[in-house]
Amino acid sequence: MIAVIDYGMGNLGSVQKALTYLGYDSVITDSPAKALSASGLILPGVGAVSYAMQALRDKGMDRVVFEYVESGRPFLGICLGMQMLFDSSEEGDGTAKGLGLLPGRVLRFRPETGLKIPQIGWNNLTNVSHPALRKDDYVYFVHSYYCAPDRIEDVAATTTYGIEYASAVARDNILATQFHPEKSGEVGLAILNRWARRTR
Repeated sequence: MIAVIDYGMGNLGSVQKALTYLGYDSVITDSPAKALSASGLILPGVGAVSYAMQALRDKGMDRVVFEYVESGRPFLGICLGMQMLFDSSEEGDGTAKGLGLLPGRVLRFRPETGLKIPQIGWNNLTNVSHPALRKDDYVYFVHSYYCAPDRIEDVAATTTYGIEYASAVARDNILATQFHPEKSGEVGLAILNRWARRTR
């Protein structure tokens, strides 16, 4: 059973629907016990790091993420769920704190570059170094902020939108994507399936 963390912010239904289509049992839950008993854990999210972190803490799910990652079982972060893994975000007044599981910051795309912000639409993955991903996978993004890992070895894929940035990160049992695999058609389903196979 794969657990999808419910903390009031995220594309929960779409993630579960994709898992069901692929033949995986899943549950959307805000129960620490259910999440900790799962064979795989997904932290989705849409919105701001500061509000998401407060919602996680209010439900005690921040501690669940730490404990689950420490267990070595497969963990997937999606979009905001990737950004929350880092130390901090420059959103708002720049003091938003993340989970700190990966060293680095979350930065805003700079409007002075002439980019349309947020990035909404399809883009390619390059410099791929994780088995769930494929070079030139064409996937769907919706985001105004991007992750800047301190450790180059944590970067699992990059994408170019004005600048080249980390569009996926990985370390040990953690995989996290800035893009939405559940909204990325057959390519996204294949990515999700390659990750989810490790939960069986």
